[in-house]
Amino acid sequence: MKFDLHVHSEYSKDSKSSHDDILKAARKKGLDGFAICDHDTVEGGLACEKRALELDLGLTVIPGVEVTSSKGHILVLGVSQNIEPFLSPEKTIERARKLGGTVIIPHPFKRSSHGIGSFEGLDIDAVEVFNSRCLFNKANRKAATEAKKLGIPGVAGSDSHIPEMVGQAYTEIDASENTLDAVLEAIREGKVSPAGKNTPTSIILKQMSGSARRKIKKKLFRKA
Repeated sequence: MKFDLHVHSEYSKDSKSSHDDILKAARKKGLDGFAICDHDTVEGGLACEKRALELDLGLTVIPGVEVTSSKGHILVLGVSQNIEPFLSPEKTIERARKLGGTVIIPHPFKRSSHGIGSFEGLDIDAVEVFNSRCLFNKANRKAATEAKKLGIPGVAGSDSHIPEMVGQAYTEIDASENTLDAVLEAIREGKVSPAGKNTPTSIILKQMSGSARRKIKKKLFRKA
């Protein structure tokens, strides 16, 4: 099964992707499901999971969150409660485990996206070894090298902030069935394989320009 394990919705301040547009894009790309990992909030994932059930599209939406730890971002999948930001990575993961979360380190060596750096010694289930939003693959290769050295499963995600990015990278998951519990269990058991292609530069630039416009509008609104 194909799952994009790193998607942002309009519940993230740097994204304008509606849940309906994300669901439509996922169907078009032939995904079996995806994880909504908005910045420091689970609300988007829970809402999108509900919307997918309402539309009966046959897609499994994994509610998740991209938590801002003191050293960088951490993905937590399968949780319904927020985790306090800016805790240490160890404390963030401890909170995630208490909530029953599946823990993935995204883009660890991509500093511009708040990568955490080395993940050696952390209690994690997988590492994002292919992030399709990387213009260059040096950070991805470094993540893959460390994951292999440490014997940690590698996954892939688009890090989508606009619908066109959804499914550019995805993870092949060998789950017993397409349900939330079965998919998360397969990830924890390492039954995963990264796949996909880099997001075209034109699409990345479109996303970046949109993000820049929103920041400018926000600054002008504050001054008004």
